[in-house]
Amino acid sequence: MQKAFTLLLVLMIGNIVIAQTTADFENFSLDPESFLNGSDGSGGFSSGDIFLPNSYNEDFMSWSGWSVSNMTDVTTPGFMNQYSAITGTGVESTSNYGLAFINTFESDANIMQLNQNAIQQSFIGMYVTNGTYPYLSMLNGDGFAKKFGGVSGDDPDYFLLTIKGYKDGTLTSDSIDFYLADYRFSDNNMDYIVDEWTYIDLQPLGETDSLRFTLSSTDVGEFGMNTPAYFCIDNVITGDLVNTREPISSELFEIFPNPASDYIVFKNEANQQLNCIIYDMLGKEVINTVIQSDGQQIDISHLPKGNYTIVARDGKSVEGNILVKQ
Repeated sequence: MQKAFTLLLVLMIGNIVIAQTTADFENFSLDPESFLNGSDGSGGFSSGDIFLPNSYNEDFMSWSGWSVSNMTDVTTPGFMNQYSAITGTGVESTSNYGLAFINTFESDANIMQLNQNAIQQSFIGMYVTNGTYPYLSMLNGDGFAKKFGGVSGDDPDYFLLTIKGYKDGTLTSDSIDFYLADYRFSDNNMDYIVDEWTYIDLQPLGETDSLRFTLSSTDVGEFGMNTPAYFCIDNVITGDLVNTREPISSELFEIFPNPASDYIVFKNEANQQLNCIIYDMLGKEVINTVIQSDGQQIDISHLPKGNYTIVARDGKSVEGNILVKQ
């Protein structure tokens, strides 16, 4: 079982130290096909360096805010399957993941907070996907919500997650929009509903100690949004912000393009042989190869979107760089 842990990458670049922690929710011991929805009165859930507030109503046995789940049902429609992610698992087929429900009668947003021991750090990135309940509701329609695209398929529907950051109680001006479903394309073949874990880079929000999540949809009725107000999260990365927009100076090598989507090219003017290892932000080795010459390419098309660390060794020294996979 994968556990939340602190990843400490010491890159030999001007004594830069990048400390990061991943909240993967595997610290919760759940029975198979079960969930935690706050009925124990805990008021929320902690994993890694984050806290997810929860509000549970004993009178109605209902909840809002966040829950933790390992439910795997990707086929049953409706409210009774509200705790399942459409992926059926967490990121990289782990068991547990977080689940958000925004009760619009109580609040228009969910909040995610850094724990006190990480208050000087920030949110780096996270993985997001749809719940089975909203996914099947948008795909097929139900008694409360429409089928996205309508009968003709031409309705320009969308289901939008908007993320903003707080720092010291002040809401930042920047925001990140992530479409959980988008049917606004003129070519209906491009319409989609997210059905896999997708990485969101949170660093454009800058220094943050809390995040604010809101949902909006084109399917709105008399009492507000008809689309079920759920989404799922996993592997929330927190820590020191790193500059991924500019390459880090390195005497051994440089890479371009960066950000990149299909491949990267090594600039290695000395033409010395380098052992190159690429790690994801969980510290997992994803590529291990040898750079033989200046201009050599590495295929990264198979890597998920997100931030990676490249470490190169020439037998005498070790240097690193940050790679952004688009």
